[in-house]
Amino acid sequence: MGDIRTGPPQLRPGRALAHTTGASGSGSPHRSDSRPPQTPRGGRRSDLIGRPGTTPPVPGRPAFFTLLLGIPALLFALITWQVVEDGPLLRVDERVSRALIHPDRIGGGLSDLGNVQVAVPLLLLALVYVTRRHRAMGTDRWWLPATAAALLMALVPAIVVPLKLWTARSGTTVAAPGTGYYPSGHTATAAIAYGTATLLLHPLLPTPHLRRALLLLYALLILGVSYGLVRRGYHWPLDVVASWCLCAVLLPGWWLILDRVRPRPRSQPQPK
Repeated sequence: MGDIRTGPPQLRPGRALAHTTGASGSGSPHRSDSRPPQTPRGGRRSDLIGRPGTTPPVPGRPAFFTLLLGIPALLFALITWQVVEDGPLLRVDERVSRALIHPDRIGGGLSDLGNVQVAVPLLLLALVYVTRRHRAMGTDRWWLPATAAALLMALVPAIVVPLKLWTARSGTTVAAPGTGYYPSGHTATAAIAYGTATLLLHPLLPTPHLRRALLLLYALLILGVSYGLVRRGYHWPLDVVASWCLCAVLLPGWWLILDRVRPRPRSQPQPK
């Protein structure tokens, strides 16, 4: 027999209604109020854009760094191929060099900023300062940034010297006789030494104006060294551009690796 009652129907123990007060209205039982509807455009939150694990996947940081490193790597490979094969790009390079060569004191002084005797001591001063700051802040692994910068600096001749021997490019019309001018070691030394110092000092500066001024100073230094090398006739323009491309791969790659193991002050909780 049916259950005859005078009041409204009551929910029996152990039974669930499809539509209860507070349900999402989808018709499925046991749905919690806190859960969004499971639809393609539901309220599910995704991770930060471009980070691994984003739902749905979107291009972002990994794709950006791949593009950032891939373009200069391809340009460097193209220029190296032209140098080795004596391609038509070298004819353009020679014409540009003849138009820019004009040995003078300004060009010589600017090119000297790329000397190891100048760039490396300046880098060491910056590393000493960065290390002292990290140690004073109680940073864990305070020695890591300086060590990583020193290793990258040591990697430069290990890459540039074999390339010079392999390509065996001769110098400009006013350069000393011989080969081994490609790529420009002075440009690479300046870009890596001043670049690592800039990247490590940048977050330690107190104001945005100082940080922007530091980046501008770095750009002016590299452009000045490059201009001086070409103006003085120490290198062909493509020698300098190739070193730009090489360092545009080394510096961001180094910074990306360092960012993953970046030391943090001990007072801050470590991310889980």
